[in-house]
Amino acid sequence: MTSVQLYDTTLRDGAQKEGISFSVVDKLNIARKLDELGIHFIEGGWPGSNPKDVEFFQRAKSLNLARSLVVAFGSTRQPGVKAEADANLKALADVGVETVTIVGKSSELQVTRVLETSLEENLSMIGDSIRYLKEKGLTVFFDAEHFFDGFKANPEYSRRCLAVAAEAGADCLVLCDTNGGSLPAEVVAAISAVKDRVAAPLGIHTHNDGELAVANTLAAVSVGVSQVQGTINGYGERCGNANLCSIIPNLKLKMGIDCVTDDELARLAEVCHYVSEVANLVPDISQPYTGASAFSHKGGLHVSALAKWSESYQHIEPSRVGNQPRVVVSELSGRGNIIYKAKELGLALPPEGEELKELLGRIKWLESRGFQYENAEASFELLIRRARPDYEPLFELVDFMVVVEKRRRPPTREELEEMLSEATVKVRVGSEIMHTAAEGNGPVNALDHALRKALLGCYPDLASVRLVDYKVRILEESIGTESQVRVLIESSDGVNRWRTVGSSTNIIEASWLALADSLEYWLLKQKLDTP
Repeated sequence: MTSVQLYDTTLRDGAQKEGISFSVVDKLNIARKLDELGIHFIEGGWPGSNPKDVEFFQRAKSLNLARSLVVAFGSTRQPGVKAEADANLKALADVGVETVTIVGKSSELQVTRVLETSLEENLSMIGDSIRYLKEKGLTVFFDAEHFFDGFKANPEYSRRCLAVAAEAGADCLVLCDTNGGSLPAEVVAAISAVKDRVAAPLGIHTHNDGELAVANTLAAVSVGVSQVQGTINGYGERCGNANLCSIIPNLKLKMGIDCVTDDELARLAEVCHYVSEVANLVPDISQPYTGASAFSHKGGLHVSALAKWSESYQHIEPSRVGNQPRVVVSELSGRGNIIYKAKELGLALPPEGEELKELLGRIKWLESRGFQYENAEASFELLIRRARPDYEPLFELVDFMVVVEKRRRPPTREELEEMLSEATVKVRVGSEIMHTAAEGNGPVNALDHALRKALLGCYPDLASVRLVDYKVRILEESIGTESQVRVLIESSDGVNRWRTVGSSTNIIEASWLALADSLEYWLLKQKLDTP
């Protein structure tokens, strides 16, 4: 069985993605999670380039990682400078790690046009740098930058760069598709042309500009590459790097390469979501293996088959990568979707009968009116529970009124006018009717305040619930202000989050429906969780 080492460069290459700026603490915490995932090498950064990375390597010494080795990154010596006098190489040698990676040019055009030195000087830079670091007792990986593009233009020179690196003692030659434009067949051909001419093991480092980074990586492994470089979630400059969250399960589950243990693989989704949270980026729900939609099922025929045989519409068992199947409900749903979702909620629905038929009909009718339950599962759960004959609502709307008024203030150097929003709400709790009014920063905020004011006397714990997101979508843009609108609200009690939906031609009514569902759902959960 082929052995493959996993090399993660999220903390350096991944941090070059627009919108990411890891702190030192962020990098230390991510390194711990990567160790839990079973990553062999964690590239911590470039100690010769900035103080943050210097601090990271100092503090990383106390990480006590179980499996991973922290790697420092740098470049070959500068043209015309001796290796022992090069500041970057000295920083690598002194940073306190056992393994370093240095990047050097392996493309004729990159050497002459970008590095602006001679081809022979570039070869000397590669050899001198590796020998210097090896004399310091370090394990050295050589990143052959622009290798595949260079191989297309001048294959002999690219091979000479690798040969010089191998002769100098490089422990692995990492072939880089730096511009991300190679095809799998080109990757295979280039690797096949060099693997028998160099003694050192080969690695692969691909970028995703052609949407082929994962495919190119797996193709490289298929022809003998033993080190795989990538990032969590494929983060990286431009279109990103090879996504380890796809590469790892493909290696283990599809190619039979035990690069991680079963327990480590089961942490994949957790690590994926953790890194996206630390990066402050919204997770890609459609990401293979780890995305929330990776094992979601919407079509009625699919769900019906899934209930009979879990592999009918899933290429692996989701739990193997720490994910889970998810059934969504829409106008495409059949009875199987509703039965499946009800079972998840602990509610038994008979496979036949008027109750199920009426519920399915109501869902389809509501979706035709603009409701959508795929991303509003709290509203969907309420819909199922409200269809039960024994359901008792925790509160009921009697009526509400919202007033929006523009008021003039005494002239100032700033704004001359301000808006006032006031909501009046009547709700029934049991036999008692609460009638309250409140102002707010806009009509929805005023409604929220008034409704809470009415309910807090009976449900004081409701004070912990907050609206954390509010989205409005116009469903029929062609008819302008007469259009149906859909409102999606996300709420939180500080621990859990849930989403609710409302739809109407009146944005205030749509907001009210989503808002009322949000509070009722939380109250219902508290009631069900109380012994």
